[in-house]
Amino acid sequence: MHDWYRIFDQNLLVPPHTQRARQPLKESTAFQCVLKWLDGPLIKQGVLEALSEVGCHLRVSLFDVTYRHFFGRTWKSPARPLEPLCRQPPRIDFSEPFYFHTSLNHPNIVAVVEVVTEGRRRDGTLQALSCGFGILRIFSNNSESPTSAPQDKRLRLYHGSPRALLHPLLQDPIEQNKHMTLIENCSLQYTLKPHPLLEPVFHLLPENLLVSGLQQILGLLPARGESGDTLRKPRLQKSLTWYLDDLFFTMYPSLEKFEEELLELVISDHFREAGSPLDSGALEILERRLCVGVHNGLGFVQRPQVVVLVPELEVALTHSASFSRKVGASSKARSGNHTLVLRSRLQLPEMVCQPAFTIVFQLEYVFNSPSGADGNAASVTSLSNLACMHMVRWAVWTPVLEASSGRVTLPLQGGIQPNPSHCLVYKVPPASMSSEEVKQVESGTVQFQYSLSPEGHPDTPMEHTIRPKAEQRPSRKPLTSPSSLPAPPPRGLTTPQDSPVGPGLSLSQLAASPQSPAQRCSAEASSKPPGSPTLSLAPGEFPLEGRISHLEADLSQTALVPGTSTAEQLQELPFTPVHAPIIVGARTRSSGGKPSRASLALLRSAGFPDILDANKQPAEAVDPTDPVKFNPQKEESDCLQSNEIVLQFLAFSRVSQDDQAAPWPQTVYFTFQFYRFPPETTPRLQLVELEEAGKSSSASLPHLLVLIHKDGSFDAGSPGFQLKYLVGPGFLRPGEQRWFARYLAMQTLQIDIWDGDSLLLVGSAAVQMKHLLRQGRPAVQVSHELEVMATEHEQDTMVVSGDVTRFGCVKPINVHTVVKGQLHLTLANVGHLCERRVGSPSSLPPSRSRVVSNDGATGFSGGGLLTPGAPRLKNVVQAQKLADVDSELAALLFTPPWQGTRQPQGAGREGDAVRRRKLERMRAVRLRERGAEPGRCGPGVLAQQSMRTQHARDLQLIAAYRERTKAESIASALSMAITTRHTIRATLGAAEFFEFALRNPDNTQHTVTISIDSAELSLILDGHEWRYFKELAGLHTPLEEDMFHPRGSLAPQLFLRPREMVHIPFKFQTFSAGPRASAQASAELRLEKDTDAGSPCTSSTMPTKHAKVLFCAGNGKPLAVLCLTVELQPHVVDQVFRFYHPELTFLKKAIRLLPWHTLPGAPVGMPGEDPPVYVRCSDPNVICETQNMGPREPQDVFLKVASGPSPEIKDFFVTIYADRWLATPVQTWQVHLHSLQRVDVSCVTGQRTRLALVLRGMQTVRKVRAFSSHPQELTTDPKGVFVLSPHGVQDLHVGVRPRKAGSRFVHLNLVDVDAHQLVASWLVCLSCRPPLISKAFEITLPAGAGKGANKRITYTNPYPSPRAYRLHSDHPRLLQFKEDAFQVGGGETYTIGLRFASRQKAGEEEILIYINDHEDKNEETFCVKVIYQ
Repeated sequence: MHDWYRIFDQNLLVPPHTQRARQPLKESTAFQCVLKWLDGPLIKQGVLEALSEVGCHLRVSLFDVTYRHFFGRTWKSPARPLEPLCRQPPRIDFSEPFYFHTSLNHPNIVAVVEVVTEGRRRDGTLQALSCGFGILRIFSNNSESPTSAPQDKRLRLYHGSPRALLHPLLQDPIEQNKHMTLIENCSLQYTLKPHPLLEPVFHLLPENLLVSGLQQILGLLPARGESGDTLRKPRLQKSLTWYLDDLFFTMYPSLEKFEEELLELVISDHFREAGSPLDSGALEILERRLCVGVHNGLGFVQRPQVVVLVPELEVALTHSASFSRKVGASSKARSGNHTLVLRSRLQLPEMVCQPAFTIVFQLEYVFNSPSGADGNAASVTSLSNLACMHMVRWAVWTPVLEASSGRVTLPLQGGIQPNPSHCLVYKVPPASMSSEEVKQVESGTVQFQYSLSPEGHPDTPMEHTIRPKAEQRPSRKPLTSPSSLPAPPPRGLTTPQDSPVGPGLSLSQLAASPQSPAQRCSAEASSKPPGSPTLSLAPGEFPLEGRISHLEADLSQTALVPGTSTAEQLQELPFTPVHAPIIVGARTRSSGGKPSRASLALLRSAGFPDILDANKQPAEAVDPTDPVKFNPQKEESDCLQSNEIVLQFLAFSRVSQDDQAAPWPQTVYFTFQFYRFPPETTPRLQLVELEEAGKSSSASLPHLLVLIHKDGSFDAGSPGFQLKYLVGPGFLRPGEQRWFARYLAMQTLQIDIWDGDSLLLVGSAAVQMKHLLRQGRPAVQVSHELEVMATEHEQDTMVVSGDVTRFGCVKPINVHTVVKGQLHLTLANVGHLCERRVGSPSSLPPSRSRVVSNDGATGFSGGGLLTPGAPRLKNVVQAQKLADVDSELAALLFTPPWQGTRQPQGAGREGDAVRRRKLERMRAVRLRERGAEPGRCGPGVLAQQSMRTQHARDLQLIAAYRERTKAESIASALSMAITTRHTIRATLGAAEFFEFALRNPDNTQHTVTISIDSAELSLILDGHEWRYFKELAGLHTPLEEDMFHPRGSLAPQLFLRPREMVHIPFKFQTFSAGPRASAQASAELRLEKDTDAGSPCTSSTMPTKHAKVLFCAGNGKPLAVLCLTVELQPHVVDQVFRFYHPELTFLKKAIRLLPWHTLPGAPVGMPGEDPPVYVRCSDPNVICETQNMGPREPQDVFLKVASGPSPEIKDFFVTIYADRWLATPVQTWQVHLHSLQRVDVSCVTGQRTRLALVLRGMQTVRKVRAFSSHPQELTTDPKGVFVLSPHGVQDLHVGVRPRKAGSRFVHLNLVDVDAHQLVASWLVCLSCRPPLISKAFEITLPAGAGKGANKRITYTNPYPSPRAYRLHSDHPRLLQFKEDAFQVGGGETYTIGLRFASRQKAGEEEILIYINDHEDKNEETFCVKVIYQ
């Protein structure tokens, strides 16, 4: 340790000027300077006659000319004897190299070289004389390359001492100042050059330190050879990894008194500086931080690790009993609460076996800084959140080279002595300290265990480490699911990422108060007062007062692979699969903007219908760029409760595209889904160009959208297409109005634009609907100009990576986003009065309370056993017909006897015949007695008898039915008395939390079994999860640990005392999105189904789910029943991904998440690494997962989906969470997977490749046509419409002539032109290689609106016979041919005429000219490099 103190004291550096430190940091540059020889007389001989043993040496210091500031440390060369030389002029040979590196790349940073002679006086004392100095310029003002060959340079020397440079009269340039006097015929020969070989050892050499190659640098091997220059080609020593465990800081007399006195002294210092007293409660300790780093005497080898210390008492209260026993065993000899504990293991991989390599411990305290100078109440500005740090103690430990493990106790240091961080340290307890206890104690100690082995704790004596046997060899448990509590990490089994380097916090970083995702969810889920404390913590965090981010985040991670020994398991390296190309999630929330005034004027003159409010007045126009203030109470109190949402599709503008873009469609249609209405597919709309568009100077080409009729005609006089959605009390459920307002405020409407003829996707657009919130206004409308974005996939060629963890891989498919056009859309919300008031009690909205009680369910409401089970407010029941009450009984009563009863066929017929004969005889006798004729009397008597018989039969049937259903009806009526009904509204992926207050109605204790009939409704069995959801909901009901008795696959049980009431937590969470319609539906079928497309849509597709919870006692007796009704609400979709993939294969994609702080809804100002990410998928057959690749590494979401047969479309949703309990998703993605038939084509750029696709006929005759997404590169034969015969087989000939090399996808659709249905679809995968270029040319053209240029080139037919050739170009817009085809005789030369068009943008472009034969095979390729100036 003494070697370290010696080296540390000898190499203390003066820092650069403070103004230099505030400038942006640059990369440090290494230099080697060789001082060769000194020519000329230095000093008169008479001056040195009184000295003996005269020698000469050089001193070099760094100097800042701008601020007149010396910094770094002065380097001194070995002395050379100064003897009278015969040669003239005299020369002193030094040949001394020195090295340094600096990031202060500025011409005014110079090196000052001083020539010093020294000798001994007669009395033996040493005397040094300055003989002159020179200014060595390190950085020059010109653009000289630093890697140029070094040259010998002469440094001219000046009279005097370098201290003269501090004089204010010496201004830059110093060499030309009149006060500087040159020494005649005296100069220093030197060489200065960059030294890149020094860069690998920058961590061992501090910046601005001048060192000699002969100086011993700790961490470097000795130099090879006799030169001894270790820095000319430095070689690093092998490093070792040291592990530190059970680290404790002991403060005397106790931690409480030490910190109390520390706060008093800080408050006293503030009083002396600010001049005003500070309340003791205004200053508090926020964090206790420990900085641990390896120091080689010159500086820290790596940036010190920053971890958080906690008092031992807090560890014992907040952790498990095993950890408390562990801490207590380690601190058995101590008494009182005076210990700070580190809860994790430290790993130092940069140690080197040298005596001067030490480990430095620095204890820092973080305080909250008072807001103002007077220390009054906190200000509303961010200054009130600032924090300040003070170092209070530090210690140095040099490991024993022979020992591999042990335990160390070190004294802590403080006071004014120099320390490795070069900052002020809290003083040690003086003898005059006011406290009587502090006078008798030391500065404190730090103790820890060290080991060179990563496995477990070192083998130390038993009296120092006493632990239970179960903890000496911890069990490795597999990973748990996100919904369960993770197992505690085992101590002693660590990974290379156990001790991440913690950031050193600046004041600005400490002032930024992070907000955890749990706190953000709590702010959304409950209405808490601002500033109320939230105890929801992410994994690895613990509660501390203040607003400081914790830097210790679970430094000991659980291994991924279970095993008993780390030597038997292979360590998995970070590896991205080559089959999962990375796609960066693009943001679609800002894809539109405000239309220009020219566009508004042009569209206004087209004659679109006006949007009027209920009073026939134009709706108020809203600027889409204005911010929206959403007030839910204002929306709910609006008298116009009925909302008519209007969507007007006005026009579609085309942007300028390159030559390889798809042609502009003639017809389009749109697909989207609004709220919980069915997915909408608009009719086909014709694109009609405006007459005024040709006169406009705008780059976009607007086309009006006109509805196409069934016969294919359209009326250009009525442009636009309008859709209306009526959202009122007749559509919304009770209490759903606030959900609809929230939907408008948060949701982004995703609109897909399709080509109406080819059924190919043109692009997608997104529009925010927050401007549709009326906020008390009668009607609002907003006009948008949305960018229609299309995603193109291109794959690069095979490359070999230098990273050993990637093993060479295929570059992922590059995703390019192209703007296809602008969609002009108008959204409106018109308010209407409700036609009927909601007055019935049954239509009241459900309760929003999170606590559901069964107290109100007790008691019987009265009525018969067959009455409906609907809840009633009064115990009065009106008499009703039994047939109207029970449907089953009504069916039996209205069934004829011969249908309702079954008898033997013979007996039934015989009995009926005898009965009819007797009735006829009796009827005839009665008619004769009355004197009437048999044929004139009505059937009154027989009808009455038949009615009596039917009534008797009905009464018997009713009696039998009542007797049979009596037990069931009584049980149902009794069950209604203990049944509680509750309604919740849930969205996809979001957990709805509530508690059920269960009361034991008996005077005896029960063991209650809880049975749930729904898989989406679950009990919260984990206490941590229950606490997390209670904090989100803001509930203050009681919480119990280990409340339930889980029984594996059986229903959990709960113990209830007599008349006791407990709160049982439930969570409903659904990941099922339900069946959804295809987005690529036929536009013609939609038009036939709904002829009046502009009429308001009122249908709903969101289902309602039901769940039942039964609470039964041990004897099977039910105590309570909970009937839950779940009304599903539409969810917010943040991003939409659409993939095209070959049929019956697996799609494997990796979608890279955006940086965490840029995600909408993520916490703002969160320092350190991103929180862990959890994902779930709505389709259980889709594998969706994410992996933590380490700190500060991007996070990817991996998808593996099985595609179906072509042309099937699979839709599913992916929800992303930032909390392990999956409470609220921070992102929701919608993924569309289109299954297509794959065709692989290997071709050459510019040359046509032919293939044939087999078409099979349908049941009927169809008129079809083939469409390509790149018609310039892929053509079909037949080209137009052709007939596909039923059950026939026909070939579709495809020709591919790509214009660009590489791999990409081309879509090919076969469409029924009459029904506009997709018959077949192919995904053509092109693998194009470039041709061989035979000639190259170069021309220069002016950029801008020029006339272009005409050029000529010659081509000689190499064949002896005449040949016909065709000309093609990869840039037909920039190059046209005079003739596209020509014929030339054998061996003759033909002149090809070229016409080069101008280009607006300056730059270079390489244009390829393909010369193909009559079969369109490439003969030769010319390359013309065009330079546009």
